[in-house]
Amino acid sequence: MPENIHTIFDRLLPREDKEKFLHQHAKVIWLTGLSGSGKSTIAAGLERKLFESNFFVQLLDGDNVRTGINNNLGFSDEDRTENIRRIAEVSKLFLNSGIITINCFVSPTIEIRSLAKEIVGEDDFLEVFINTPLEICEQRDVKGLYQKARKGEIKDFTGIDSPFEAPIQPDLEIKTASQTIEESTEELYNFILPKIKQA
Repeated sequence: MPENIHTIFDRLLPREDKEKFLHQHAKVIWLTGLSGSGKSTIAAGLERKLFESNFFVQLLDGDNVRTGINNNLGFSDEDRTENIRRIAEVSKLFLNSGIITINCFVSPTIEIRSLAKEIVGEDDFLEVFINTPLEICEQRDVKGLYQKARKGEIKDFTGIDSPFEAPIQPDLEIKTASQTIEESTEELYNFILPKIKQA
């Protein structure tokens, strides 16, 4: 007969003990914004700054998730939802291990981000809107995705033929059009720091 699942969870070390060991409060930092908005660059900068400040951090983005745990998913509405659901569940595992998790995903709808927030838990979920105008994202277009979408080579591309719903009340909004990547990273770091520091 299988063990009662609640008994198994009751035997795990509590999150508080792991946070105490790591000298930090775990949070899930969720960066949303258009492709090319600077999410991954800012997230990588934040990861480095936090690590240099002796915080233990895990960064999740499309490249390291879709090549592994989500490599069987496409870009249909159902697959996008499942992609975010799995990411949120993985983030929750990191959270319960006392680890600060930085997520950078387009996650284009309010509904899909609400799902992630519900899984992670409202108190531990910090929604950060990397607010970059579409024209600037298109100018950057490092991977040539917007160009392909404009030609019809990529269907349902967010910002072109699929909508992006901006967060209504994000915990932080970063406007990259008016500041450098370094300034944007610093702004996010200063916002996060008091929420993860132990007294």
